[in-house]
Amino acid sequence: MTRDVLVCGAGIAGSTLAFWLARNGFRPTVVERAAGQRSSGNPVDVRAGAMEVADAMGVIPRLREVATHAQRLRVLNARGRSVTTVRMAVRKEIEVPRADLASALYESARDDAEILFGDTVTALQQDDGGVDVTFERAAPRRFDLVIGADGVHSAVRRLVFGAEERFVRHAGMYVGTVSLGVPSDYPEDVVLLNTPGRLVAIHPVRGNSGVAFIFRAPNPGQGKEIVSAAYRGLGWRVPELLARFEAADDVFFDAVAVVDPPRWSHGRVALVGDAASCVSLLGDGSSLAIVGAHTLATALADGGHAEAFAHYEATHRARVKPKQRGVRTAASMLVPRTKRGLAARNLAARLLPS
Repeated sequence: MTRDVLVCGAGIAGSTLAFWLARNGFRPTVVERAAGQRSSGNPVDVRAGAMEVADAMGVIPRLREVATHAQRLRVLNARGRSVTTVRMAVRKEIEVPRADLASALYESARDDAEILFGDTVTALQQDDGGVDVTFERAAPRRFDLVIGADGVHSAVRRLVFGAEERFVRHAGMYVGTVSLGVPSDYPEDVVLLNTPGRLVAIHPVRGNSGVAFIFRAPNPGQGKEIVSAAYRGLGWRVPELLARFEAADDVFFDAVAVVDPPRWSHGRVALVGDAASCVSLLGDGSSLAIVGAHTLATALADGGHAEAFAHYEATHRARVKPKQRGVRTAASMLVPRTKRGLAARNLAARLLPS
């Protein structure tokens, strides 16, 4: 029976997978390119099946400690004046900063897994009995299985399945985020300011606040430069927020993308989380990563790797597909392209109960 499993990526999917592999009798090793846990990223929801998995991992109390407590959406016009406020419905999920979710899951897994920070895989050679892995820093090793949980720009996917452009479909939008390090002016509101093709969002996070720049752009570019160019000339607090983004070392920037390879496994190598099926932008990506990792670990515990990989993919694709189809609709509501679209979205917001 396969026992030694290399998990590439110590994020949400990788940490969840390592936890459940260890509980099911495997010996997980987790390799993470970053030198440690990252601290950037937007708040995310843990909902539905992901809540059940997180509860079984014992991390719900920790997530409630670090949860955000936003009560309303506050929509502003281009001059920074409130258009309307919309009270958020009472929900069963927990909203937490992405970094706090990743940290809680990692802490639950680290005692039962070998962790290699500051390293990555550079070559994979598999045969009928296992996978020979070459690392950037560590000595080569052999594993029974290798799982790529290393995100949209997965090294495992590139090494085994092919170039990124074959599987990653960009949505023509980009996201940049940074912590402001100061409380929000609206401690219970997520503040949204739109102009056509651009959104600035300020989110209150437990006495701190974070800003997200979400915008449409046809061509890729470098993080801070493309964000600055996209928002140059806007009023309200935008110059101040841009200055904070430009000066910060710990920022997140990436394209909004849909990852959809035709298969999620090849031989003894499989993909999970964003490496397999990213659904950026209101696509429940974090919750899907948790549920997918649990599904994969459970399938591996129940049988051989080939059957397990097939069952995991069939089961989890059925969850992912509807979310991927909804990305375009979510984008049109969050960042309307035109003045007419923005006016229609704001009118719809005004008609909702305040």
